[in-house]
This record gives sequence, structure tokens and C-alpha cells, in this order.
Amino acid sequence: MILTGASRGIGHATVKRFSNEGWQIITCSRDPVPEHCKRDPNWTSHIPTDLADPVDVDRFVAEATALLGDAPLNALVNNAAVSPKTDFQERLGCLNGPLDDWREVFQLNFFAPLVLARGFATALARAGKADEQHPDAGGGAAIVNITSIAGHAIHPFAGSAYSTSKAALSALTREMAVEFAELNVRVNAVAPGEIETEMIGDEYEPLVNRIPMRRMGTADEVAATVFQLCSPDFGYVTGTEIFVTGGQHLY
Repeated sequence: MILTGASRGIGHATVKRFSNEGWQIITCSRDPVPEHCKRDPNWTSHIPTDLADPVDVDRFVAEATALLGDAPLNALVNNAAVSPKTDFQERLGCLNGPLDDWREVFQLNFFAPLVLARGFATALARAGKADEQHPDAGGGAAIVNITSIAGHAIHPFAGSAYSTSKAALSALTREMAVEFAELNVRVNAVAPGEIETEMIGDEYEPLVNRIPMRRMGTADEVAATVFQLCSPDFGYVTGTEIFVTGGQHLY
């Protein structure tokens, strides 16, 4: 599998879950791979990449494709994202954010997943074709886009550029599901709510009152959802967005 944004948070937890299940993994992030992960034999390769740079995205596709060789790609998880804020942690909205920031957000949160899906379509199709020849394997290949609860409702901390980029990624997931079905590749999305990661500060605590389950989620819970979407158990599921929000999206 290939996963972006692997060095921390949801991405790192997802890599750990897939590794524990015996998957071989190619990752990328702006940061180098954490030292303790270098001992993981399933963490096949980490390619430092700035997905906000279209040239670097193309380089990552080329290097990862070379690593794959003729092997099939069973899963692509588009997790990397950016949500810029002011120095005072104020959300950047329609009136106070430079348009260059909007372009950078959409490049990383929307265009990079599209380019990566296109770039790895052949390798994903190999996995899809293999499953067609062996129906007992089931499911075909899978793409999972990490969206957000902020793409469906106004969020007090997520800025307008981030929220609209995630809403666009939700729509892209549906469009991709139809087109990639011809390759026996399923495309789904996972929309996390308030998840305890390095990005969460004290200002998020009041939001717990808006969560029916009265707690924040964990990165491991998001990772488990991503893993199930890539498993044969979900072999007839495509074009779906699963909310991992503790029920917060219901309000």
C-alpha cells in the first residue's frame, strides 16, 4: 500500500495498523520517517515529498512506481493535508486569507490525491485484475481519501480553504468511484471528526460537548476504519464516505 502524510497522527497510526497486518508499505511526508519505525520490516520505503509542489508529486509517483516494479498496488491512502491558521490559531476564512494560501491548500488537499490516483492507476488496476482472476480474494484494489467533518459543516477552527478543499475531495471520491470501478478499484472516503493528535490543543475541549459519545476519537480508530475499507470484507463498498466522529456530524 501507499500512504501520504505518514510521519504523525492519523497517517502514522494507519501505517502501524497495516504493518501489524503484514502489509508492505511505501510512504511519503515532508518529514523523514520516525527513527523507531525504521526497524519495522514492513515499512518498505519512505520518500520525503512536498505534495504541495506539483513537481515533487510527479517525482514521488516515479520513485514509488519504480519501487513497485510489476507488483500490484492493493491500496492508496490519500491522508496528507494542510489547514493553515494565523499565529493566534485563528481560522483563515474568505476575508482574511491570501489566495496563495488557498491555492496551496487545494494543491495538497485536492489536486495531489487526484494526481496520485491517476499516477498509480496502472498498479492499482493490476491488483484489481488479480482479484478478478481469483474471486475468492475479493474486493479488488482500494483508494481511501481522508476527508473531514469540516467538509460538511462549519467548523470553528478549520478555515474556509481547508473546509472547501475537503468538500471537493468528498465529491471527487464519488466521481472516482464510478470511473475506477472499471479497473476493479474501489474508492471511498473517511471523514474524521475531533481526533486526538498533535494538532489538537486545549481550545478543542469545548467541542467534546457537541459529540454524542462525549469524547474525542483516536488515530487508531480512524486507522481501523481505513484498514477495513481496504479489506475484502468491504469488497462491495465504493463511493461511500464513513464518518468517524462519535456522532458529531449528526448535529
